[in-house]
Amino acid sequence: MLFDIIPDNFFGPLAAPGKTVYWECIRRLFAITSRQLSFGVERDVLVDELEYYFEQNLAADLPRDAWEEQDRNRSGAGMALSPRDKANHMLRRLERYGWISIEVDYSYVQRVSFRDHAIRVIRTLTQIEHEEKTEYQGYIYTIYNLARAKDHPGLALTQIVENTELLITGLKSLNANIKQYIDDLTKHRTVAQILDALLNDYYTNVVDKAYHRLMTSDNVSKFRPEIIQRLEESSRSSRYMNGAARELAQIREIPEEQARSLALDMLHDVIEAFRQMDEILDEINRKNARYQRAAVGRARFLLTSSDDVRGQLKDIICALNDAFQSEGYTDHNMIYELEETDRLIRLFSIQYLDTDSLHAPRTEKKAFQPQEIAARSVDEKSRQQRLRQIAEKLERVLSAEKIDAYVQTILDGRQQIMASQLPLEEDDTFIRLIYVRLYGQRKNMSYEIIPGKHVRKDGFRFRDFEIRRKEKQD
Repeated sequence: MLFDIIPDNFFGPLAAPGKTVYWECIRRLFAITSRQLSFGVERDVLVDELEYYFEQNLAADLPRDAWEEQDRNRSGAGMALSPRDKANHMLRRLERYGWISIEVDYSYVQRVSFRDHAIRVIRTLTQIEHEEKTEYQGYIYTIYNLARAKDHPGLALTQIVENTELLITGLKSLNANIKQYIDDLTKHRTVAQILDALLNDYYTNVVDKAYHRLMTSDNVSKFRPEIIQRLEESSRSSRYMNGAARELAQIREIPEEQARSLALDMLHDVIEAFRQMDEILDEINRKNARYQRAAVGRARFLLTSSDDVRGQLKDIICALNDAFQSEGYTDHNMIYELEETDRLIRLFSIQYLDTDSLHAPRTEKKAFQPQEIAARSVDEKSRQQRLRQIAEKLERVLSAEKIDAYVQTILDGRQQIMASQLPLEEDDTFIRLIYVRLYGQRKNMSYEIIPGKHVRKDGFRFRDFEIRRKEKQD
């Protein structure tokens, strides 16, 4: 049972009103203990560190009523705790919650060490805080080398299974992360917010950190064929299976025959996982393309402003959305309760039937009589003008091929160029840059994108990026 290992009040500090000060103290203590040969550190060293923390003006502090334990030797009721009192109090609280343990060595010196479960939780929370992303190549490369290893087959097989599970978990996490961005897209109500979420937040936290590497340097397809081939050969090798069964029997403390069956199941599970990995990768690609289309489409919708039917419908939908958000509704079916709908839409009842009513009267079926279509001559000047208008309209459509050709034009023989170096005040240069940034992650493009810092130029504020020509591969 989980709570046979973790105390019931273990997560109390992270859910308390002073959770910020608890977490900062835990991080400081963990940083000190991590630098030691063991996680045990003299108590006075940690007290000095926390005392220094509470002396800082910018340090977070617990509410006054949260300092439950008072130093019994202090005189004066209601006297404020000193930084050293707070430091000792914090260590006692963390020991009570099951984060640390305090022992006395042979020299009668108190040593503080973090519990095993606390170490794992702290490392995980630190990775979340720093937004560390999965390094897929590390998992794949480890699996690849272990599949080629000849020694210790049982131990190698165990590591292959663990790294495969971490790889699959990372891919599923990336898939869920993109879905969350798609769901959050409806929260952005202006074009600036949408483009900032797409070009800054989404590309920084998803594309640049995970998706781009997964499609290029960390691509599973580089090593998958050989991994599957070697694992299948291992499953048919009696020497490999005997060695793996002996090692697994010792590691798991089970009979050798049971270990042989377990080794075979582990091999087949890993092979099947790599074969079905395309489904996850395809889903990630579809969601990435869907998010980009949704973001650009929503930006275009908000930019639509005209008196035609499309513009009026856009205004109606925006007005309903504003009212829906202001009322704080969570169920979209409740939109019919808004009073705005009564003012926008009116239905009138009809008391009689005639040719102008909503009902279309039945008519007698008549035989179709074809009529001659007269040939109409078209003026050559009008024809050329119409063809020119169609060509201009097609020319304005920005496809991936046109963007790739546009990049080659602006590079003009150079190896790279910064987006901020282009004249953004000319025509639709900035719109083209948006598409250059979007299409820059595709494998079949002749250029690649390297993100830079935020800049301001010609009335635009955006995250600058380097447009670099791809090296030709033999």
